[in-house]
Amino acid sequence: MQRQEPIRMKPHSVNLRRELAFNPARFLATAMPRPTVVVHAPETEPARPHPLAEELTKLGLFGMAQGLHRLRGERPRGLSRFEDWLSALVAGETASRKQKRVASRLRAAGLRYRAPLADVDYNAPRGFDDALFHLLATGRWIDDADNVIIDGPTGVGKTWLACALGEKACSDDRSVRYERVSRLSAELDAARGTTRYTRRMRTLQHVDLLIIDDWGIEPFTAEQRHDLLEILEGRYGRRSTLVSSPVAVDQWHRVIGDPTIAAEMLDRVIHNAHRLQLRGESLRDPQKTSPRGAAAA
Repeated sequence: MQRQEPIRMKPHSVNLRRELAFNPARFLATAMPRPTVVVHAPETEPARPHPLAEELTKLGLFGMAQGLHRLRGERPRGLSRFEDWLSALVAGETASRKQKRVASRLRAAGLRYRAPLADVDYNAPRGFDDALFHLLATGRWIDDADNVIIDGPTGVGKTWLACALGEKACSDDRSVRYERVSRLSAELDAARGTTRYTRRMRTLQHVDLLIIDDWGIEPFTAEQRHDLLEILEGRYGRRSTLVSSPVAVDQWHRVIGDPTIAAEMLDRVIHNAHRLQLRGESLRDPQKTSPRGAAAA
C-alpha cells in the first residue's frame, strides 16, 4: 500500500490553526458581518422657495437665483437688507422687460386706435352689456379660444372697443393682429401665388387674437370668401377671432354671398362667440358726447 504524503500548509496557517483552537471566539467575531447602523437625519420641512428667487428664475437669471438660495442658507448679517435692495432691482428689471414686450406686441398688432380700458366711457349711449365687456376684458375667452362679435351702427364705437380688447390682450402678453377686410384683401391679392402669401396666411391663422374690422361693409368677392374661410378654418377651436361689423349678424349670409361658403364661415365664427351688440346714434358728433366719449367712438 502506497503511503500518502501529508498535505503541507504554509507556516502561518499552522499558527492560525493553533490560535483558532485556543480562542475560537476571536475569529468568529471577526468573520461575522458588522450590523449596518442607519443614522436618520432629523425631519425638517423643505425650504420654501424665496419669492425673489422665483422672480429671478422667471427672468432667466438662474445663477442669481441659486446665489440667493445659497446666501439664505448661510444667513450672513444684513441679508434682509440685501434682499430688499435686490428685490427692488429685480422689480425694476421685470417692469422694464414687460414694458418693452408690450410695446413690441402693440407695434406688431397694428391697432387702429390706442384704446386703454381705463378710457372706456360707460356712460356713452350705446346700450352695450357692461358686464359682458368686463368679462371680455379679463381675456378668459382668449384662453378658451372663443370668438367675439361686435356689431352695431356706424359711429357707436365698435372699432375702439375692439382695439381696447386688443390692447388688453397685448398687455397680457398675447399676440394680436388688427386687420380691416378691404386692406387685408388687397394685400393678399397682391401676394397671391408667392411665399409671402403663405407666410401671411400662416401668421393670420396662428396669432392669439385676430381682429377683423369692417366686416360686411361691401359684399365679399370670391377671393375674399376663399381667403377668409381659410383663415377662419385654421383658427376655429385653436385661436380667438374678434369680428367688428356694421351689419347685423342675421344679415351676414347676404354680404358673404355664396350660401355654402356662408354657412361654413358662420359656423366657424358664431357658435362659440360672445356677442356685444351696440345701439344708438353716432358718438362722433361733438354736440352729443364729451371729448372722452368722442375719442372712444
